[in-house]
Amino acid sequence: MRTPVLATFMALFVCTAALTTETSLDDARQCFDRYVALQAAFDPAVADLYSDDAKIQNTRVMPSGEKRVMTLPAPAYKGIIRQVMPVAKERGDTSKYSEVKYAKEGDKVRVTATRYSELKKYSSPLSLLVGPNKDGAWLIHEELSESRP
Repeated sequence: MRTPVLATFMALFVCTAALTTETSLDDARQCFDRYVALQAAFDPAVADLYSDDAKIQNTRVMPSGEKRVMTLPAPAYKGIIRQVMPVAKERGDTSKYSEVKYAKEGDKVRVTATRYSELKKYSSPLSLLVGPNKDGAWLIHEELSESRP
């Protein structure tokens, strides 16, 4: 009698784990799709996708090859995003994303992509760690990016 109960429990556990993984990857895709759509629309609401305690790190690659790593507090970064969106729209500063991949990292999902700047004509890596906040809303908890002057 124990074997059927144990087998049922194990099957339920495996199905629940698979469903959770599938759901979190779907949630991550929706979060990234919203990020891309808001950026394409030059909507300052893209700043609202960042957690207030998100890690923001950008590596600036200079023409000489020198790299400068800059870290910003999330609230300051969110403020900058809100300020620069109208300027980005005026300049036509758009990006396209390719090679988008999703990988589970604990209770979050790492989204990696190649970002192509239409204005500056270069590609660079982008890594976002997305996941639910305490209220269940999916946010960006980490952004690791690269840029050029």
